Amino acid sequence: MKKDMFRRTIVATLSMIVISRAALVAQTPERFFDTAAEPHAVPRLTIFYPSIGTLKALLALKEQGLFPAERFEVVGVYHAKEKTNTKDSQKLVKDQKLTWIKFHQVSAALSVADLYKANAASKEFETIFAKSDGMIFFGGPDIPPATYGQKTSFQTIIEDPWRHFLELSFIFHLLGGSQNDAFKGFLEKRPAFPVLGICLGIQSLNVGTGGTLVQDIWTDVYGQKYAEDVTGLGPPNWHTNPWHKLHPELRELLSYMLHPIRFADRGKFISGLGFKAADQPYIMSAHHQAADRIGKGFKVAATSLDGKIVEAVEHAKFPNVLGVQFHPEFPMLWDAAPKYKFTPEDKELIAINGFLKAHPPSLEFHKKLWTWFFDQVKKP
Repeated sequence: MKKDMFRRTIVATLSMIVISRAALVAQTPERFFDTAAEPHAVPRLTIFYPSIGTLKALLALKEQGLFPAERFEVVGVYHAKEKTNTKDSQKLVKDQKLTWIKFHQVSAALSVADLYKANAASKEFETIFAKSDGMIFFGGPDIPPATYGQKTSFQTIIEDPWRHFLELSFIFHLLGGSQNDAFKGFLEKRPAFPVLGICLGIQSLNVGTGGTLVQDIWTDVYGQKYAEDVTGLGPPNWHTNPWHKLHPELRELLSYMLHPIRFADRGKFISGLGFKAADQPYIMSAHHQAADRIGKGFKVAATSLDGKIVEAVEHAKFPNVLGVQFHPEFPMLWDAAPKYKFTPEDKELIAINGFLKAHPPSLEFHKKLWTWFFDQVKKP
C-alpha cells in the first residue's frame, strides 16, 4: 500500500515537472536570431510590426505572385513591451503551417534619451542586421514628438511608444543620423542592403535619421480645423478620407484615400523603376502626418500633386533604401469586387483593383515596386 502511494506521488511529481516545463517553453518568447544559421540558404527578410494584418498582407502579395514566399525566410521582430498582438500572429503561422515565418522578441531597455547612440540593444541590432538580407518597416500609430525634439500637438495620439523606440533606434543604427554625426550606420559596410519603409515606416526612416514630422497635415499644412472644410480641398489633398469621419455609419465609405502622386525628377521611380516624369499613379493613402524636415542622407522621391506633402523618400548614399507614405501592401489593392465609395454622394460602388487598372500606370506601379524590392533582397 505504501509502495503504491509512493509510486503515485512520484508519478504526480514528474507530471507536474513536465507540465511546468511545457508551460515555461510556451511562455518563452521566440528569439530566432540567437540561433539562426549562418550562412543561410534562402534570402532572409526581417519585418518590424509582425501583426496578423502584416502577415496577411504578405500572404496577399504571395497570392498575387509578387512575393516568392517559399524561397524566402521571414522574421518578425518586435519589442517585448510593444502592443503588437504577436500571439495571434504566431497562431496564424502555426495553424497555416507557415514554416518560413519566424519571430524574434527584443527586450532591451530603450528610452528617448538613448535611441540615437550605442545602447542596450546595439549588440542585438548588429546580430539581426548581420543575419538579414533586407528589412521592411510597416505602418502604425503616431511617433512620440519627443523623439524628434518637438512638443506634442493635441492632434498627435501616442499609442505604442516602445514600438517606436525599437524601430527608431534600429533605423539610426542602420543609417546613422544628424543626431550623432560621428556614429557609423551598419549600411556603411553593406551599402546595397535593401530597406523599405511603409507609411509610418517612411516617417520612422525620416525621424530615425534626424528629420521631423508635420504633426497634422490638415491643420499644419492646409490650415483647416474642421472635416467639413477639408472636403473642399479635393481628393488629391485628403490623404485619408474626411467623409469617413463625418459618416462612420456608412460602411461602404472608404476610410482610406486613393490619390495620385508626382515623381521627383531623376528619382528612384524614374531612374530605377522605369517610370516617366509625366506618370502620376494612384496610391492608397491613410495618414494624417508626414515628413517635414528631411532626415540625414535622404532626398524627396515623390510628392502630392501640389508638392506640399512628401509621398516618398530615397537615400542618396544607399541605393536600396526607400520610404513611401502610402500603402502598397494593402490586400484591398487586389480586390476586384465593387465594395467602396469615396463620398456619400457616389452613385456606384468601386472595385479598388479595377480603379487602379483604369488609371494607368497605377497597378503596374505597385507591382513594379514589389518586384524591385524583393529582387534586391534576393541579391547576395
